[in-house]
Amino acid sequence: MNSSAKASPWWTPSVHADRRPFLIGRNAIQAALRGFFVREDFIEVDTAVLQVSPGNETHLHAFATEALTTDGQKAPFYLHTSPEFACKKLLAAGEERISCFAHVYRNRERGPLHHPEFTMLEWYRAGESYESLMMDCVRILALSAETVKTGKLAYRGAESDPFAGPERISVAEAFERHAGIDLLASVAADGSTDRDHLAAEMKRVGMRVADDDGWADLFSRVLVEKIEPHLGFGRITILDEYPISEAALARPSARDPKVAERFELYACGVELANGFGELTNAAEQRRRFEIEMAEKARVYGETYPIDEDFLAALPLMPEASGIALGFDRLVMLATGASRIDQVLWAPVAEYGR
Repeated sequence: MNSSAKASPWWTPSVHADRRPFLIGRNAIQAALRGFFVREDFIEVDTAVLQVSPGNETHLHAFATEALTTDGQKAPFYLHTSPEFACKKLLAAGEERISCFAHVYRNRERGPLHHPEFTMLEWYRAGESYESLMMDCVRILALSAETVKTGKLAYRGAESDPFAGPERISVAEAFERHAGIDLLASVAADGSTDRDHLAAEMKRVGMRVADDDGWADLFSRVLVEKIEPHLGFGRITILDEYPISEAALARPSARDPKVAERFELYACGVELANGFGELTNAAEQRRRFEIEMAEKARVYGETYPIDEDFLAALPLMPEASGIALGFDRLVMLATGASRIDQVLWAPVAEYGR
């Protein structure tokens, strides 16, 4: 077969027949998780896709559009990258346990684990610690495996046992163990970072450093190259206590002000979820958003608006914990799919095809 020939469309009967077992597994897992949240006394909510701000994280890219008023005036909108702002407004309104299966949209993302439109499962617990979310994750992964009658999560030859107790390791411990770097030596008590110190540590262990790399760039390089290849193999990993500068929406840890109540969940080397003890200080949230957008302007030459409605709601929001889980990735690992498009009923058309 000519290697340059285009693959058959997803709607071709033979291609669909190959994909269908993954898709049936997707539906079964979604139904099981909805039952889980009902049993936990959650209310399932649905949020608007069109938002004034798509989110204010440096490296997330949104799809922009515009609304027309009844008299033809234009107003800018974005497709949300997460239902987070809307969910937190619902917490401010008085909801206490909410879950949401949301279609979300991220530009500049397409590959085996990324898709421009995908499903995010988010849930929030008012008045509960973010450790409760970790336990939710353990139960959800086990339930997903049980639902499709498998004893393992798998991705490209790697396996993880969803029924084994998870490994929980702090980011600082992971940097020391897998990279030989003392990460928190480059973080001050007020959360500010020392780029040159981290760069020197990376050079010491033989890692590449570019002159225009900021501290966040260096942190991400170590994480991707040295840490993530060791996470979630054999059993799931909870990577906990991110530096405060890498957790714009999370509150500081009561144990150490250098780090935040943020964790990520990994299985088979794949990031599945990102959880927080939520920040509710509106002034501090604004400051962090402004830092993120200044960095976005430096790196990409663009910024997104700040959702003033969200900041206005924060003072009414109770102490809470929340998490976003990539539902399609979870389905991939539970069903053994190798690409995200295999678990999407109708994938987004590829540009130029």
